[in-house]
Amino acid sequence: MHIKHKDLVIDKDDPFKNCMLDRKKYALALTEIVKQYSDGFVLAINNEWGTGKTTFVKMWQQQLKAFGFHTIYFNAWENDLNKDPLVAIISELKTLIDPTSTDGFQKLVEKGAALIKNVAPALLKAATKKYLGDVTGEVVENTAKTAVEFLEEEIKQFSVKKKSIVEFKTRLEAFVFALKGPKPLIFIVDELDRCQPFYAIEVLEKMKHFFSVPGIVFTLSIDKKHLASSVKGFYGSEQINTDEYLRRFIDLEYSIPPPENEIFCRYLFDYFSFNEFFKSADRSVYDEFRNDSQTLLMMIELLFGKYKPTLRQQEKIIGRTRLIIKLFDHRQYVFAHLLFFLIFIKEINNVLYEQIRKKNLTVQELSNAFFDIIDSNSFSPFGINLLYVEALLLQFYNNCFDYGRRETLLKYNDDGKSVATIESKLEAVAKYSSLQSCLDSIQTNMTYSNIELSYLLNKIDLYEFSEIA
Repeated sequence: MHIKHKDLVIDKDDPFKNCMLDRKKYALALTEIVKQYSDGFVLAINNEWGTGKTTFVKMWQQQLKAFGFHTIYFNAWENDLNKDPLVAIISELKTLIDPTSTDGFQKLVEKGAALIKNVAPALLKAATKKYLGDVTGEVVENTAKTAVEFLEEEIKQFSVKKKSIVEFKTRLEAFVFALKGPKPLIFIVDELDRCQPFYAIEVLEKMKHFFSVPGIVFTLSIDKKHLASSVKGFYGSEQINTDEYLRRFIDLEYSIPPPENEIFCRYLFDYFSFNEFFKSADRSVYDEFRNDSQTLLMMIELLFGKYKPTLRQQEKIIGRTRLIIKLFDHRQYVFAHLLFFLIFIKEINNVLYEQIRKKNLTVQELSNAFFDIIDSNSFSPFGINLLYVEALLLQFYNNCFDYGRRETLLKYNDDGKSVATIESKLEAVAKYSSLQSCLDSIQTNMTYSNIELSYLLNKIDLYEFSEIA
């Protein structure tokens, strides 16, 4: 049994073989784009964190290699401890050369060396020693002369650096041309939005000023909102127009469409081997458990379909659910649909979860909260009796109170017919059931009618420490 989702194995011959999200078509579309603009540009793949960008670009990189492209994958986050990203980027280029022929790369390194030197601080330090001396507080004479000489030296160094940039780009263009043939070099920069603001901006600036030469297509795998935060952090201003700023660096932006909810839910359900428990020989002998697997999957699809958590969040929630189910004996009731509902609200609405756990709500307030979470529009498409799930929630919650504080959920008329005392908003859209009939069914079941909600909550809270990444 898996407790977390592992990195997918990327097949060299068929990179998208293990992709369960049907994303190969998007990679092919991007490949056509880079073919059309082989002179070089900057492409941004912009999706939120946790949507599988890293896996996608690694699969795409392997596909590009199969198509005869030279590619580089650069994880900026793993390199942001370096002061100057120029060193890291140039070192990535070295992976492309034939070990027996390093002349072109060596010349590129020689031209890049002048750019890596931090000229201004060194110059300032030299000027300070020259004109101020090493003794603090020494009187400076000929101030005007000092300023002129310093400015002249700055101009001289600027001219040298400007020439060095031109020479570096010329050498880089020759290096890429000798390497790539008719196809562009695809340089993928991943995790830039996770870097320290200074390093993230440095990568963008170096990319624009030093590496914008024909034949290189830079692909930034980013969450644009988080990268915008880095820009604001670097400049110390919330007022900066980040869209306009990033437009200086990005020529084309692309977002990977989200996968179909049902496909990914069923993939995770199989991956985490839920049926290893639900369909086990020991459990299958009990007829009352036969629908647990199906009702759990339907509740997952319903809630994920409405709230659309990121792929990483879905993996985390389902992985945690599998761990919690491991705590049940094969002879025990799991109430899979209700269990997952509680696990889910703990993740997305912990305030409500704590109110339930601490018994701070009335039963009516809990009924209203259940309706708000479930969304009545999701009722009919799913083959699950959500009113029954609500009735279980209300009954088990009410059982948590002492007898003196428990509410009467059903009252009986003179003719002996029961009526629910709780008004369920969900009942208005239910076609084939009622809260009254569901509560009746539960209360007459001697096996679990007296179960308290803590039966499920205690198992959920046991994994408070768990973090399925």
